[in-house]
This record gives sequence, structure tokens and C-alpha cells, in this order.
Amino acid sequence: MSEGPLIVQSDKTLLLETDHPLAGECRQAIAPFAELERSPEHIHTFRVTPLGLWNARAAGVDAEAVVDALIRYSRFPPPQALLIDIAETMDRHGRLVLDTDERHGLVLRALDRAVLEEVVRSKHVAPLVGPRLDDDTLAVPASERGRLKQALLKVGWPAEDRAGYVDGASYPVALDDGDGFRLRPYQVEAIETFLAAGTGVVVLPCGAGKTLVGAGALARASARTLILVTNTVSARQWRAELLARTSLTDGEVGEYSGERKEIRPVTIATYQILISRTKGSYRHFGVFDAEDWGLVIYDEVHLLPAPVFRMTADIQSRRRLGLTATLVREDGREGDVFSLIGPKRYDSPWREMEAQGWIAPARCTEVRVSLTEGERMAYALAEPEERHRVGATAASKLAVIEALVERHRGEPTLVIGMYVEHLAEVAERLGAPLLTGKTPVRERERLYAAFRDGEEALLVVSKVANFSIDLPDASVAVQVSGTFGSRQEEAQRLGRILRPKADGRQAHFYAVVSRDTNEAEFAARRQRFLAEQGYSYDITDAADVLGGGCR
Repeated sequence: MSEGPLIVQSDKTLLLETDHPLAGECRQAIAPFAELERSPEHIHTFRVTPLGLWNARAAGVDAEAVVDALIRYSRFPPPQALLIDIAETMDRHGRLVLDTDERHGLVLRALDRAVLEEVVRSKHVAPLVGPRLDDDTLAVPASERGRLKQALLKVGWPAEDRAGYVDGASYPVALDDGDGFRLRPYQVEAIETFLAAGTGVVVLPCGAGKTLVGAGALARASARTLILVTNTVSARQWRAELLARTSLTDGEVGEYSGERKEIRPVTIATYQILISRTKGSYRHFGVFDAEDWGLVIYDEVHLLPAPVFRMTADIQSRRRLGLTATLVREDGREGDVFSLIGPKRYDSPWREMEAQGWIAPARCTEVRVSLTEGERMAYALAEPEERHRVGATAASKLAVIEALVERHRGEPTLVIGMYVEHLAEVAERLGAPLLTGKTPVRERERLYAAFRDGEEALLVVSKVANFSIDLPDASVAVQVSGTFGSRQEEAQRLGRILRPKADGRQAHFYAVVSRDTNEAEFAARRQRFLAEQGYSYDITDAADVLGGGCR
């Protein structure tokens, strides 16, 4: 028996003792293939899933490395049956190969004939393949490449896609090295890893420069490029970054959004415009076919809408880069990201990047607020579907929010929430500007610019600030409500304050939570992803905040 920090169980759960000296090293070793499920104070529970194992295998991690990590860090000998199951699960990846044939085009080849016989009898696979070419090979219509990969993943035999990619129309782009600008080492590594594969996802913390990874990939590909983003503000931030950091000029970068419909050699389109319907049809999907794209970049790929997944299934011959801070999807469609965009090609632990000085150190604190008797009764009498709103918007939070903002007066601060009416009340009490989905894009840009320039030190924002907002100096975030148990939202909101500060100061992330409500349960779920990254939450009572303690 060793003294390792891990207990490996036969039900595929891994128990990690967080206080153990090797806990951080172990977490990093199992992160490529295990997902965090629960994160109480001393023992974190991870689970090994087929998708996690296949993702690791596609990224070059073999079964021997996975088994070695479990044996090395386990306190007791891991169950032999589990180790065998892991090896056999990982071996399922790549027994079917998508490839190109000079005579027949796209084909599905089997390295194991029995597997091919099994999958062609699946009702999900059979309609997507063509005639048999020989005992081990099937013709595949090029248009079904993406859907076939989805179907094979669902029947448990993920294919390795070696069919390659068209170059697309070339377009010369170079990074601008003026002002001493250089990509950071991890950005270069992420770009190189992606380009070697041709498709896949790069996972980096918010504030680590994912946009620059996209710009670097674009420059290396030097091809006509389509960039898909979450909103118009994000589109314009991407545009500004490309103009500042590459040889691209104003007339070479187009915006395709609700306001503009420009198709240029590099075109930035919003997901919203692509999924907007006219008489039941997605008429803007034509932007995918408007150019001979050599590269498609998906910003915040974990948010990819279902209709865009469907269109992406049709463009499997194009190089595709997904960028995100977390691959967590609350709808469970991580498998679609894996099969249609590609596996995770690069991932850097948040705490490791913090230790290297690439992102700001952050302290996370959950402030628990006790409701008044009247608020508790209102919560008890509310319909089940309304209880989260009632607890999250309790008036008892207002004084606590005000005290937290006052504690950090003069520091660039964001107050973030979900319920607009409550945020309006908060903004009025704080005397701060409010940004919501109804705030015009021009006004949003003005307020963001004022925040960056130091003219505004405090903004109250709704979910519009969850993603792709460039506010590098923000150092304090006060979360007053969230989208139920969304782990991805928690990660994105913390990410708003992780840009390194010129003076090296610590960032502060507060979650204000109503005690004895389902908001407290959702808060625990939301924190799981950050716990996986090595963050922990201090718990303090509202009375301590109002009394000025626990800074």
C-alpha cells in the first residue's frame, strides 16, 4: 500500500484527498481523462467516462499512461477489472478509420472487421454509409462525414478521422510583431498542436489570450477564415484584436451580424444571426458556403447552438478550431463537440498558469445571507419553479452587495447577476450603470470603454458579460445570482477578473448566496469546475461582511 492521495473504486469513481501533498500533481495527471463530480472540503470525487477516455486517446494519451497514473497515485491497488475496462474502452477508439481513397473518395475502413459488421447493422449508422467496397471498407458520402462520426460515437465505436482537410482559398496573413509583441510560449504550443492535427479544441482560462491563439492559427493557416462568436460586442473585440495584432487591414475583416452583412476574406459572424429564422428557414447559414473557407474558428465552443452543430456536420472538410475556457456543457452534448469540432488538443490547468504569472491569482469567497422571516415565508409559499428567483433576489442581499463594493472602492468591480429587475434595483442602490441584453450595442461598447479607461470603476451586468468581454483591469466580481447549477457560467464569470494586473494584485470573486434555499444547492454545483482547477471557496457569513471583517 502506498501513501498516495487517490482511491480508485470499481464503479469508475476516483476519490482525491485534497489536503494530501501530492493532490495537485495527481489532479493534473488525471485531468485529461477524468471529470470532477463533487467537491466538498476534503475529498473530491472524479469519474472516468468513455468520452473522457476517448478524448484522451485522440489527444495522444494511451491506456498505459492512464493506468500508470492511477497506479502511481492510488493509496490502494486499483481494481484490476477497472484497469482492464479502461484499456479496452480506449482500444475502441480508432478501430474504425475515416480516410480518403483515390477512386472512391471518403471511405470507412475497419481495422477490426467484426466491428464494421456490428456498426453497419445499427439503425443510426446504416443510412449514413454507402456500398461495400471490400470486406473491410465502405464508401461514405462526403456530406455524411460529420453525422457518421456522431453516430459512431453514440454506438460506442468512435472513428479516427484521417480523411484530411481541403486547404481552402489562401489569403496571406502575418502576425504583427510591432511594439515587441510576441505570442506566449503556451499560445505557440496550442497553435502548433492544433495545426498538427488540423481540427480540435484549445482550452485556456479566461484572460489567457484565446483570441491571440485564434489570430496565430489564422496567420499560420493564411487562408480565408470564418470566425463565429457569441455576440456583436465580441465580434468587434475580435476585429480590433486582429487589426492590432496581424497584417489585416480594415477592409479585409468583415462583420456578419444583425447590424452588418459583410463577407470579407476574414469574416466574423455571430451565432445569433446564423440561427435566426425567416419563415422557418436558417437563411443566414449561407455564410458557411459564401467563401472557400480554409479555417473556421468557434469562439466559446462550449456554447455552440444545436443548429450550428448541424451545419458544422456538413463542413467536415474544413479545418476547425474551437476555443473555450471549459468544455463543460450543461446539456450533455460534449460528445458532439468531440465528434464535430474535434477532440481537446491543448489544455492548461488554471492554477498552473496562475503560478507562472499568466493569469491573476484569485480568491473565491461565498457569502451566505440569512433571509428575514418574511423572505423565508415568501420562499416557502413560492411555486417550486419560482423558488430560485425568490431566493436569489432577496432584498437581504442588497446591504451585503453594497458592503462588498465599498470594501473594494476604487478597484475595477463587476456586479454580475441573472435577474434583470433585481439587477436594476442593485444598480440604483449602488449608483452604477446597468448593462443587460436590452442595452444597445453602442451603449455597451461605450460603457466597456469607460471601464477600461478608468472613467467607470463599477458596472452592474447581466448574462451579456458572461462571455468574450475584454475588460482586462477588472479585479473584483460580485455574483448576486446565477443560472441554476451552471458550472460553465461560474468559470466564465471568474474569468472576467483573471487578466494579470500591472501591480500583481489579487483578484476577488464573491458569490452572494441565500442560506436555506435551493440557491445554496445550485451554488455548490456551480463551483465544481473551479474546484477541478484547484480553486477553493472560503465561506463567510453576511454579518462578517457587514461588520467589516474577513477581508
